[in-house]
Amino acid sequence: MVDLRTPLARARGLGAARSGVRHYIAQRVSALALLILTPLFVWSIARLPNVGYQDAHTWISSPPGAILTLLTLTATFYHMRLGLQVIIEDYIRKPVTRSLLLSANTLITAGLWLTVLFAVMTIAS
Repeated sequence: MVDLRTPLARARGLGAARSGVRHYIAQRVSALALLILTPLFVWSIARLPNVGYQDAHTWISSPPGAILTLLTLTATFYHMRLGLQVIIEDYIRKPVTRSLLLSANTLITAGLWLTVLFAVMTIAS
C-alpha cells in the first residue's frame, strides 16, 4: 500500500479524522432539503392574501404552516451548524479556543432551534 502523506504528516502521525465523509453527506443532504423547503416556504408565505400579523399568525397556527416552518428552520440551523463547524475546524488552531467555539456553535444553534420550536408551538396552540 502506498502512503500518500507528506513526510511531515508521517512524522506527526496525522491522518484522516474518519468523520469527513459523514459530515460531507450531512451537509449535502441538508442543502438538498433546503433546496426543496426554502422555495416551498417562500411560496407558501407569498400566497397569503395580506402580509399582516393576523394572516401570518393564522398560517403558522395551521398544521401545514407549522410543519413547513419547523422543517425549514430545522434544516437551516443544522446546515448552519455544519458550515460553521468546518470554518472553525479549518481556521482556529488553538485547541482550547477551537473546543470553546465548537461548543458555542452547537449551543447557540440548539438555542435558536428551541426558540423557534417554542414560538411555533405557542402560536399553533
